[in-house]
Amino acid sequence: MATVNPSWGYTLHLPHDPRAPGIARTTLRAALAAHGLAELTPTAELVAAELLANAHLHTAGPYALRILSREPGRLRVGVWDSDWRVPPGFRDGEQPGAVAPEDAESGRGLHLVRACADAFGVSVLRELGASKGGKLLWAECRRSDLP
Repeated sequence: MATVNPSWGYTLHLPHDPRAPGIARTTLRAALAAHGLAELTPTAELVAAELLANAHLHTAGPYALRILSREPGRLRVGVWDSDWRVPPGFRDGEQPGAVAPEDAESGRGLHLVRACADAFGVSVLRELGASKGGKLLWAECRRSDLP
């Protein structure tokens, strides 16, 4: 009997709390293990960590982790926050800002996301309502045996 691998997705709403990114990464690892995608954990966790850290550092309100798989072996990791401003270099075709100096303690996160992801992008949500406005930064990764 053939098995069907339906698409799936989870959203974890997080308060603006310094423990929230760690809780989100733990949730991400559990979801990937449950769906047989543990191979993607290192890349997905790095991407999520950078996006979550940016949401926590650059916004004052809540944020959310969104993980979604529409086809087997592929994963989209997204982080929503209430600030609609898009960080430099995160739109398609846009070049990122300068890389931080070697001794800087920050400034490399979105460069890491771009380097690790198979695709990345942003959805700006300007309308209030169910989405509460803001933006969703996302990155996709896939198993190494997929094209």
